[in-house]
Amino acid sequence: MDRPTEIGASIIVRGELTAKEDIVISGRVEGTIHSEGQLVTIKPGAHVEADALAREIVVAGRVGGSLAAKERISLQGTADVKGELSAATVVIVEGAVLHGSVETTGDKKARLKIAS
Repeated sequence: MDRPTEIGASIIVRGELTAKEDIVISGRVEGTIHSEGQLVTIKPGAHVEADALAREIVVAGRVGGSLAAKERISLQGTADVKGELSAATVVIVEGAVLHGSVETTGDKKARLKIAS
């Protein structure tokens, strides 16, 4: 069973973060995140000031930057995002805060979901 790489709550990463495995961010990342084909999870309490590219992105913390996912971006109820979202499917759960724009990409199945 593969375990994701975790950036712990006390860790600060500045620069380019590139991975070919799932990433869980509990700390702070500033720069860029490139994990194409993988899942990036931003936990509650995490702070990301970065542009991110992945297969799927789940946000429960604070993000400033553009997020692009091939399949799905999900903003959980504790998410606070300032930036652009681009994915085939975007899910925004009640309580999430988004200051920016949303673009759904891909085929006709692309959609925006507002969940309560």
